[in-house]
Amino acid sequence: MMWYRPQAFVLGGSGKAQLRVRGLSAGYGPFEVIRQLNFDVLPGLTVILGPNGAGKTTLLRALSGQIPMRGEVLLDGEDLPEKAHEIVKAGMALVPEGRQLFPQMTVLENLELGGWLQKPNIRQERLEMVLQDFPKLRERATQLAGTMSGGEQQMVAIARAMMSAPRLLMLDEPSLGLAPRMVDELLAMTRRIADQGTTVLMVEQNVRKALAVADRGYVIERGVLVAHGSSKLLARSSVIQEAYLGAAASDTRTASQALEKTVRST
Repeated sequence: MMWYRPQAFVLGGSGKAQLRVRGLSAGYGPFEVIRQLNFDVLPGLTVILGPNGAGKTTLLRALSGQIPMRGEVLLDGEDLPEKAHEIVKAGMALVPEGRQLFPQMTVLENLELGGWLQKPNIRQERLEMVLQDFPKLRERATQLAGTMSGGEQQMVAIARAMMSAPRLLMLDEPSLGLAPRMVDELLAMTRRIADQGTTVLMVEQNVRKALAVADRGYVIERGVLVAHGSSKLLARSSVIQEAYLGAAASDTRTASQALEKTVRST
């Protein structure tokens, strides 16, 4: 039995949510991690790729209001609020790296926290919708989240984010540490969420599988964007294959130099 139902998701956005980012810089204290990023998140599924330490998680933390940022970020033409809870109210939700569930709380209690900003009656309605979308979680409603496997916890984390009925869902390394079969199911579910109207922005370490489900992608290295394009274009790039898919290197250029030349000139 799949963790999610194959039909359309009950909760989700209108299919029109767009994020426009211009000149985004962010970091920790005096240390700037990402610098002057310019990109657009369009309806569908956008993936952010790059090596460890490139700034991918910092980007999502900035967009979700967890750390200060500079630059212009517009959600459907409106300025993105600064505070995290206001960003959730505006229609954006984050599934953080490592899931960040409360292990001593039940599945049901973790899900309820995802709709905490809503009135009790609305929260209860959304909980029932989430349990329709993720029927296996109904069976595990009273189980402590900390006793579940990594893949099961990831499904709870995504369901918790969907409790806010986001127009734009952000996921940070959702396949990290999961078994291959669970990775396939999770990415297929993410694709279905995008197809049913919620814009998705995903940071993912599994480059090959991420590009297989995404519509478009951006590549970050050392805090700056070095390439972008459709997922099919990026997957065909010899430099992407060399840098991230294990193919034999054919030249001595840095990945950023090669990516910029290869992808943008194609």
